[in-house]
Amino acid sequence: MRITEIREKTASIASPIANAYIDFSKMTCSVVAVVTDVVRDGKPVVGYGFNSNGRYGQGPLMRDRFIPRLMEADPATLIDEANDNLDPFAIWDTMMKNEKPGGHGERSVAVGTIDMAVWDAVAKIAGVPLWRLLADRYRGGAADDSVWVYAAGGYYYPGKDHSQLKAEMQGYLDRGYDVVKMKIGAVPLAEDIERIEAVLEVVGEGRRLAVDANGRFDLATALAYAEALEPYGLFWYEEAGDPLDYDLQAKLAGVYSGPLATGENLFSHQDARNLLLYGGMRPDRDFLQFDCALSYGLVEYLRTLKVMEELGWSPRRVVPHGGHQMSLNIAAGLGLGGNESYPDVFQPFGGFADGIAVENSQVGLPQIPGVGFEAKSKLIAVMRDLA
Repeated sequence: MRITEIREKTASIASPIANAYIDFSKMTCSVVAVVTDVVRDGKPVVGYGFNSNGRYGQGPLMRDRFIPRLMEADPATLIDEANDNLDPFAIWDTMMKNEKPGGHGERSVAVGTIDMAVWDAVAKIAGVPLWRLLADRYRGGAADDSVWVYAAGGYYYPGKDHSQLKAEMQGYLDRGYDVVKMKIGAVPLAEDIERIEAVLEVVGEGRRLAVDANGRFDLATALAYAEALEPYGLFWYEEAGDPLDYDLQAKLAGVYSGPLATGENLFSHQDARNLLLYGGMRPDRDFLQFDCALSYGLVEYLRTLKVMEELGWSPRRVVPHGGHQMSLNIAAGLGLGGNESYPDVFQPFGGFADGIAVENSQVGLPQIPGVGFEAKSKLIAVMRDLA
């Protein structure tokens, strides 16, 4: 049993939208295929992976460092003999040889993308969905039948007025979502409040609306927004300041009584620990948004969940960023609180399996081996171009 080849390419997920910090007109992502010599149904098992939106494709890092390390390794050192399968942990360790601690910003995305493809292959070799493999290995067999999801959108768009914003949000409700999310922070506070009130006319209650500043604010602005948002009773107020500004986050938590959410731009279990120790996050109400595809993959994600457990946090407080099927499998298999969803943007990488509708903000998972990419026709067509 061995990996025979690892292929990667850069795909465009460009869209004429923007949040408070960046526009997505030139956004890309990496797609990876891990080809093995294991045969199932007459064909070699191929594991697929890609990275989440918001970070660009990482082809050069993969080609220069991480793929060569795996292909040069003794195949026997990458095998999980107990399970007669590939060993994601040994593979991860091999990729990270000769890498210094810290410096998580870009290499964490490259490793996380390959790691996703490895886990897809591992579950396919085992002949089970990834969520079932994770539940059996790490949760005593208990798995969630469906996962809570919310609809992320509400981006800034040239010429987008309140009526268009309201129509977008109504479309999410019509498709079965109970909670929606919109962007804030790219316009003055007064204008954002007008946008929020327009959306509230559609969703009806603050608890059905989350807002996301994408790390835009300094402390004074974050606090000003907190004061303005407090009366609305929103589902959460997300990433007000820089993701590494734990002091800002702690001061915000000290004055804002509603739920806060952050973590999508933290890429290691050490950074997660620092957030929980020094960021003022409250385990009874706040949400953590760590995204495995951006943070060294599932191998590292398991370490992050362990840190949370040690610090008294339930995995149910985790609702990963990214809106992809890998996090959906992790949520179902490891008992997370839910998953983001992008119904209309970042296609074909956003969204879940074909034919499985969202009902009361719950979505089911396909009953096929691996992550389930083969159940999303437009996505698997892109992936199969690699292998």
